[in-house]
Amino acid sequence: MTGRPPEPDERTETPAFEVADLVVRHGGVTAVRGVSISSPPGRVTALLGPNGAGKSSLLGVVSTAARPDAGTVRVFGHDIREAPAAARRRLGLVFQERTLDKELSVERNLWFHARLYGMKRVDARERIGLLLELFDLADRRRSPVEELSGGLARRVEIARALVHRPGLVILDEPTNGLDPAARATVWGDLLRLRQELGVTVLYATHYMDEAEYADEIVILRQGRIVRRGAVDRLKGGLDASRLVVGSADDEAAARQLRAAGFEPLTEPGGVAVHCADPEARIAEVVRALDVPALTVSVHRPSMNDVYLAAAGQAETHRRPEGTITP
Repeated sequence: MTGRPPEPDERTETPAFEVADLVVRHGGVTAVRGVSISSPPGRVTALLGPNGAGKSSLLGVVSTAARPDAGTVRVFGHDIREAPAAARRRLGLVFQERTLDKELSVERNLWFHARLYGMKRVDARERIGLLLELFDLADRRRSPVEELSGGLARRVEIARALVHRPGLVILDEPTNGLDPAARATVWGDLLRLRQELGVTVLYATHYMDEAEYADEIVILRQGRIVRRGAVDRLKGGLDASRLVVGSADDEAAARQLRAAGFEPLTEPGGVAVHCADPEARIAEVVRALDVPALTVSVHRPSMNDVYLAAAGQAETHRRPEGTITP
């Protein structure tokens, strides 16, 4: 596909969204506790965390579907309390639940959305044609949604969210319930949004691999931010790089490595030596062994390591009055 200039909202220096000291309560339970995040236009931000972490509650407020109990939220400079309609015009939403009219065709679903936003017929026709091509849906434009697979239907929902030219697209668990092939296809579509349309993306997920698509990952637990940053920065902040040596006698290998000044740990697959630059230590580790080394492998931190470290950090905080599954 050929590149296109960014959408009008992305040409401004105004942040796509700003969340400051956000608090969200449901009855007597606090779901979001003083969260502050923001994004410049064109960035992809992931909210990662278990059920009940506050992801959906946070997205509900940013999308103007719910009001905050404290704090401020702005979408392209528009405060959601003072100017919710202006903020809403700059938002495209994709929910966990399927919200398409199954009896209507793909194209008619997009036309209905365009009418809701008061788009002129000529403008809507051009926009819908562009999105059908962008999402490879042109040959299914007259197909009833009920005939589509789950992955195709999700693509239609994303296309529909873009009809009125929003600057910010919010997605809550966008691939929930899809098979791995459909998940990969949907993410291919989402990653093209910034390249083709200059769209800012904010999404919630509980899949570690999906979080890695983001420019910034925000890990939530019990309504608080416990870690945030780019993927490489989050992984680089862990002391989890290691060499794993598999041998005929792991106990003997561990003793020999300990005698050579290492601090080995036995794990499935062999004996692990944690070090900042494992590739540079391979020869040194192998020389310390009298037992034959059958395998030597390098392991770098994964997002799962980051997530588990964040979970451990969160457990050091006293559990407050409760959380809920938002």
